[in-house]
Amino acid sequence: MKILILGAGRVGSSLAEMLVSDDKSDVTVVDTHTEALENLQERFDLRTVAGTATSLDVLRDAGIEDADMMVAVTADDEVNLVACMIAFKVFNVPQRIARTRSIQWLNNSELLSEDGFAVDKIISPETSVTETIKRLIQIPEALQVTEFANGTVTMLTVIAHRGGLLVSHPISDLRDHLPTVDCRIVSVYRNGIALLPDAATNIEVGDEVFVLVATENVSQVLRELRQIDRPVRKVMIAGGGNVGVRVAHSISGTMTLKIIDHNKARCEKISNILGSKALVIHGDATDEALLTEENVADIDMFVALTNDDENNIMSALLAKRLGAKRVMSLINRKAYAELVEGGNIDITITPSHATVGELLKYIRRGDIEAVHSLKRGAAEALEIIVHGDKSTSKVIGRMVEQIRMPKGSFLGAIVREVDGENIALMAHHDVIINNNDHLIIFVSNRKIISDIEKMFTVSARFF
Repeated sequence: MKILILGAGRVGSSLAEMLVSDDKSDVTVVDTHTEALENLQERFDLRTVAGTATSLDVLRDAGIEDADMMVAVTADDEVNLVACMIAFKVFNVPQRIARTRSIQWLNNSELLSEDGFAVDKIISPETSVTETIKRLIQIPEALQVTEFANGTVTMLTVIAHRGGLLVSHPISDLRDHLPTVDCRIVSVYRNGIALLPDAATNIEVGDEVFVLVATENVSQVLRELRQIDRPVRKVMIAGGGNVGVRVAHSISGTMTLKIIDHNKARCEKISNILGSKALVIHGDATDEALLTEENVADIDMFVALTNDDENNIMSALLAKRLGAKRVMSLINRKAYAELVEGGNIDITITPSHATVGELLKYIRRGDIEAVHSLKRGAAEALEIIVHGDKSTSKVIGRMVEQIRMPKGSFLGAIVREVDGENIALMAHHDVIINNNDHLIIFVSNRKIISDIEKMFTVSARFF
């Protein structure tokens, strides 16, 4: 597949890296910043073109006439939208995806139609990040909370702590501990190395555990891996930008909320938006005296959401030292996120990975319902809808134990519609796969993605 990426920022670069590593995409990146393009070319096997994303000559030079897909992820919403219109009306590119920061475009189907900007799919980084942060505030014990099949199944990423009932015990003990709760541990990372767990695998302190469970049973599974924290009732947000305000909106009314921002005019604007739902404070979130005065020691979750990585790291570390129960930091630079991981910052969020996961579900082959980037892009979780019958599909009509998954992948759960309702089934050996089942697959080795896509592609005989 020939893919043209417009924009070599964090999202564009991360997407290019993932597509090139899949080893099946011909990728070209366009950007006005030659330094960013040179950096990409040094690291990856791809082509780059310097120039404006809406220039016809630049787009021709980038090979748009032969492109199967164009992904516009520059920092400018209008450039991304106009580029999609040009790609459709001038070059007839089959698939066009645009990233926008402003929410005004998200629900305007008329403007996005072929008579308008001709955008097939539109993605919003702020929306993705807001949902991620909201889930982590609701489940503060987890490093990552990923939902599948409209929330029927949840994948939790949890660090095993002393006090968890399963810690220092084999996975087989789960059935004794939770006889009425079905769940599936799909991967365990120990000292950064992925293990393929089986019933005899012991869960040790410090293990990073990925577990699938029906969403209503999340709290029972968490107790197996660590002690349950008290529910988050008091939240302090550092940064009143788009993400900070959206997060505040999403949790306001259920929690006591404080927002700190250094810009006085922005503070006044936020106060007008949120009213009595939040206390807005003008100040610097890295100011120890301010945090102390605002009783940060009583805060259940401190969330650093400014546009500055260093500020976010410093304010989160300071809040933790001053007594905040848990701290979360938005960190754009992957190197910074890896540097602080496992330290005093409990949770780090890398926005580009949330956005790239959303993009990948439109790029992967097959009926992909969702793609979630895990382990900072090193792993993925896929939700694939299977179609066909036993003669046209490699999985339908077969028991899980008969399906030979590519090495480095794990079929963890199945979501099936029964009488109009979704039910969650863990992928035990004797479960038979049906047409239209949603399969939840954990992939620790991204190089096998193309093998998984082939495996779940229905034979032409089905049609």
